[in-house]
Amino acid sequence: MRRAFTLVEVLIVLAIVVILAAIIISSLNVGKNVVQSQVSRTDTELNQIHNALLMYYVENREWPDDVSRGLPNGLEEYLGPGEWPDAPFNSVSEYDWDNFTGSDGKQVLQISVRFCPLGNQSACQFPSADWASGFDYFSSYYYCVQGICRAHPNKPDSHPGYCMNC
Repeated sequence: MRRAFTLVEVLIVLAIVVILAAIIISSLNVGKNVVQSQVSRTDTELNQIHNALLMYYVENREWPDDVSRGLPNGLEEYLGPGEWPDAPFNSVSEYDWDNFTGSDGKQVLQISVRFCPLGNQSACQFPSADWASGFDYFSSYYYCVQGICRAHPNKPDSHPGYCMNC
């Protein structure tokens, strides 16, 4: 005699499938939430760095010189405690103060987040976000203070990058 599944057995299997699906879906969303929290923290820190730069400018009547990586000397006194110039995206991301002449001949001031260690193109770690698709060694997530900002001072304005306040 052939025995069929009981209603209770079907409901138990269905409940297990629903629970497993919920676990899988929530684990997929964790990655998106991590990137979003990194973006939020980075935006907050970029605003703090911008405010520190404004205070530096008011007291010194000039903007700090460009640095190859990191934040300019003298800015520490305007920033609160924290891991400066480390950026929150990953273990290699760092802040970079850019002060250069733009394609229009005017001064460009921006704070960038670099995703590659200086001089090491093979160690880049880009966020898994749509805005970071197409990023390379010269790409950045940046905050424009003044001028026509871009992903990297030595690249054209169209080079892949993401401006958080443009």
